[in-house]
Amino acid sequence: MKDESQPLTESFLPGLIIRAQSGFFTVETGEGAVVCGLRGRLKQGRHDGDLAAVGDRVRITRLADGSGVIEDVEERKQAIVRLDPRPRGFYQQVLLANCDQAVFVFACAQPNPKLRMLDRFLVIAEKQSIPATIVANKIDLVEDPKKIFGLYEPLGYRVIYTSAETGAGVDELREALAKKISALAGPSGAGKSSLLNALQPGLGLTVKEVSAAMGKGKHTTVARQLIPLAGGGYMADTPGWKSLALWDTEPEEMDAYFPELAPLVMDCQFSDCSHTHEPGCAVLAALKAGKIHPQRYDSYLRLRAGQD
Repeated sequence: MKDESQPLTESFLPGLIIRAQSGFFTVETGEGAVVCGLRGRLKQGRHDGDLAAVGDRVRITRLADGSGVIEDVEERKQAIVRLDPRPRGFYQQVLLANCDQAVFVFACAQPNPKLRMLDRFLVIAEKQSIPATIVANKIDLVEDPKKIFGLYEPLGYRVIYTSAETGAGVDELREALAKKISALAGPSGAGKSSLLNALQPGLGLTVKEVSAAMGKGKHTTVARQLIPLAGGGYMADTPGWKSLALWDTEPEEMDAYFPELAPLVMDCQFSDCSHTHEPGCAVLAALKAGKIHPQRYDSYLRLRAGQD
């Protein structure tokens, strides 16, 4: 009798984890999707974070019964991580590994945009070296959306102005998402579902269903997944960005994650300058000269102090 637990071949298949739930992983390979478990040796010892997660590049062995075993997980270039308190300390829960970009969707109106939240999201992306794209949605509700989001463009952030109602900017967003792994985030009411449906019929409903499932039960048992895009690439809804703590960020390093502040730090008179009151502070001088937006500076102060 054939042992279906034996490998079909001695060679490993490379693949991408596109779904994870309850210790099982769906891996997309060049030969189709394979549901895999982790090789036992990978689980040995104590671990303070997820060994494998959606977005990880892996190598697997296919078994005769059609399933597979993950033999190796490639080193992550970065990861979106949430801290989960456990009896033995905090566990690093990986929401998404190795994404190519973060896409933050905020409405221009109805509701009013929470730019302080956007600044927090951008700091998290900067810290993880994840390129960020801002989607200013519902532009049909305001006269000049650049008055709200235009301050981010000189900082190097791409801003895409969209409307699910009129179709404005949808093609540009589709092009920005093509052939990339994108982490999607934004506050409720931003019109994300309608925008995604305009982008790809049914996409908004699919993302909404996945997000609803992620909101139920314990985080360790829900399914996380990458949703394929018609133009190539994948999207992952990551609603946990709001709760992500800057848990390993010291106050004195916060300026490094504000593109308009970072180049000025070396010009400050004191090496430990907090950019709040010190004489000879290049950041305060730039703020006074109108080269730093007061709103962004206020976000810097709040995040440096550990406030939302």
